[in-house]
Amino acid sequence: MAGNSDLQKTASTANLLMVGAGGIGCELLKNLVLSGFTNIHIIDLDTIDVSNLNRQFLFQRKHVGKSKACIAKESVLSLKPNLNIIALHDTIINSEYNVDFFQKFDFVLNALDNKVARNHVNRMCLAADVPLIESGSAGYLGQVTLIKKGFTECYECQPKPSNKTYPGCTIRNTPSEPVHCIVWAKHLFNQLFGEYDEEAEVSPDTADPELSGEAGEQALACDDVTAARVSTREWAKGIDFNPEKLFTKFFFNDIKYLLSMEKLWQKRQPPTPLSWSSIEMEEEKTQSYNVLLDKRIWSIYECRKIFQECVEKLRERVIGQGNVSELVWDKDDVVSMDFVAAAANIRSFIFHIPVKSRFDIKAISGNIIPAIASTNAIIAGLMVIEVLKLLSGRLYDCRTIFLNKQVKVKKQLLVPCLLEAPNPKCYICAKKPEVTIFLNLQTVTVKQLEDKILKDKLCMVAPDVEIDDGKGTILISSEEGETEENWDKVLLDFKISDGTRLKCDDFLQNFEIAITLRDKKDINVDQLFFLEGEIPVPKDEKSEDRTLENGSGAKKRKLSLEDENNSAIKKSKVELEIDSDIVIL
Repeated sequence: MAGNSDLQKTASTANLLMVGAGGIGCELLKNLVLSGFTNIHIIDLDTIDVSNLNRQFLFQRKHVGKSKACIAKESVLSLKPNLNIIALHDTIINSEYNVDFFQKFDFVLNALDNKVARNHVNRMCLAADVPLIESGSAGYLGQVTLIKKGFTECYECQPKPSNKTYPGCTIRNTPSEPVHCIVWAKHLFNQLFGEYDEEAEVSPDTADPELSGEAGEQALACDDVTAARVSTREWAKGIDFNPEKLFTKFFFNDIKYLLSMEKLWQKRQPPTPLSWSSIEMEEEKTQSYNVLLDKRIWSIYECRKIFQECVEKLRERVIGQGNVSELVWDKDDVVSMDFVAAAANIRSFIFHIPVKSRFDIKAISGNIIPAIASTNAIIAGLMVIEVLKLLSGRLYDCRTIFLNKQVKVKKQLLVPCLLEAPNPKCYICAKKPEVTIFLNLQTVTVKQLEDKILKDKLCMVAPDVEIDDGKGTILISSEEGETEENWDKVLLDFKISDGTRLKCDDFLQNFEIAITLRDKKDINVDQLFFLEGEIPVPKDEKSEDRTLENGSGAKKRKLSLEDENNSAIKKSKVELEIDSDIVIL
């Protein structure tokens, strides 16, 4: 093993790439500099927010709104000027940061807060054959692991838990939990003020699998409902975003329409339509003002009042000076957040669901996980230790290390585990990556294949797709405009049948994969597709909540400790792949 002086010399000449300058990133940069590393590239697209200041100690209030990467660099240089730090205010997915860029570094260290970027860095490090130190934290939990091509499993070897999803009919017709109403309110924001998404409708769903035949003909006679079915946004513009008319459409007329679907309410408590005038004269309930504003439960009168105020303010943003624009919902934008909170609580009230405080709704709608400074500090320290092991030539001493929430066995908060070998079935790091996808060839369009499957699911950035038919038929091209005429065509239009293989590659990620398409006509309409090994949602799934399981392949870790029954290790790695820097309220 190299001596301390040799190790310090090696550290001073090593070239590192640090991706992310947030919660873990600030601690990591400090540790790297204090450990003798001098050549560091930092890249982060984010800017500093007030909510970052409680744990990202390299930033001060005067830095709010500025680049995290640039300010992190300035802060450490003020303490230790003789450093070679390059700060990049950019996304790591930019095509400029290709394989040649990654090959310039001896190590890459991830301090990221999203799965898409993690997947991309994982693939770039595999392509460049550069060791990657991956990290994550959530509250008191955290983990650090080494990813090295051919030696360890990659970030995508074990599928990650799917996000909680809900059938569209649950959101639109039969909500039963606060989260259903919150998701609906976010969809409503986009329908009125944001980018239109046909999969995020808010009007009643007449294709609900619980229904049979036509329902609600009386309700459909309402002008507001009929107009809204054509285009919610256009209808809203036509009434100049009048708050009372919007309220009446979504909370009275649509609810009456739902009530006409009598089959839905045979075993459920039916909703109660709420009219604007029914709460017009209601007095505002007295609340304890010793409770923080965000923690108070708003009365229905307050909700209606806030809904009205937010609609008027958002209308001005959209219409502006005559130029209609699209807004992007942001949990940190007060008006946008208040709109969702008010709309969600009004809908909850109608469906007899407990209402939530603004604080709780913000946490749910923004997927907020509390970030703790001490956890980030521990994880960042462990990352540097793993880098120092590699610099010392101690590859086989590297470990995956879990940080527990509380002391378990032998009074240990940190649980080191032997690194796992690559998963031979991984469709990312296998020698010949391939995957089988089940979908309905008669309904899935080329655009859905590109956006929902290749980009969202398989996390490709610029995919090119060729049908393996011996003719070299190009289905999707990464060159702008080349295959746009294919977007609205379904896969069957290209004579793609059950068992057809697609050759897919992403030049940016230096990644190729073969996809076998299997025709499954009875797939649930809310699911669109699923990969081999995942559990499909049954076709007759009712309006019940369901997490789309994905065959996590969780397996017990091999301990480097004596006690192989440590309960902490029963939590597989895939359950702890969590965001490293999610805003705490």
